[in-house]
Amino acid sequence: MDADGPATKLAASTVNRILAAVSSFYEYAILSGLLDRANPLEKRPDPALARVSERHRPFMGRASRQRPVRRAVRVKTVQRVPRPLSDDQVEALLAQLRGLRDKAIVLLMLHGGMRPGEVLGLHLDDLAYGRRRVVVRHRDDHPKGARSKSRYERVVDLHEVETLAAVSAYVMGERPAEADSRLVFLIGGRGTRRLEALSYDGLVRMFSRACTRAGIREPWVTPHALRHTHATSMWEGGMRELTLQKRLGHASPESTRIYTNPRELHQTGEKPQVARSRRGLEGLRGHYELAA
Repeated sequence: MDADGPATKLAASTVNRILAAVSSFYEYAILSGLLDRANPLEKRPDPALARVSERHRPFMGRASRQRPVRRAVRVKTVQRVPRPLSDDQVEALLAQLRGLRDKAIVLLMLHGGMRPGEVLGLHLDDLAYGRRRVVVRHRDDHPKGARSKSRYERVVDLHEVETLAAVSAYVMGERPAEADSRLVFLIGGRGTRRLEALSYDGLVRMFSRACTRAGIREPWVTPHALRHTHATSMWEGGMRELTLQKRLGHASPESTRIYTNPRELHQTGEKPQVARSRRGLEGLRGHYELAA
């Protein structure tokens, strides 16, 4: 409780990040000679974690100096299972999108598995219509602060005809022709913000309004849920784990493994996205190595 009423309840992961920041500050103070006692949030070796077979191993394996450690003070976290949208939810969402720009954004996340920040940061020269692909590059110069989470460049093949058609229709017909910016997605209309780059908040508001009109508005239905839907459908359609990791731009296989555990995938009660997986993998079959 605080002076104004109930205090904000923080998630366990947020508390652990705060503890990590405080621990780093103590380490800095000790190394700088500003503190002459031990770190109260010290880290201790964790031999049990080293015995986990599926744990991500550092480069050079056992020769590396990295050793599994765990903070003495921490909050227990529960790994959440990503929930994909059903076919009916996807169809209802697409039917409520207004404008070519909104449709192009949603289809890039749904059929390409791209993060919202990656879509907002696309430049015109990142689109390769002839090769049916999009190049995702790390940039830090977006006017509204949108950025790619991964620092590695990757290529995303788009073999869904409607995705490239929607992007092309927006660029050729709806995107402001007088814009000097190389960014693909801009604010149109006749308002004072015309020609400005679309922000992440603007994308979220657009997505939330479309979900409300479609009757699928729930706390877990976010723009990032489209990426979860894509990853789940690709895995259930037969894509290998390493291929899926590269397609999503995950640095660690642990991030991809939440989609590849069949027991976890069906805890949400969602039906397998077999129909959508088959459509999405028809074009990818010649470009990726698929499981038999």
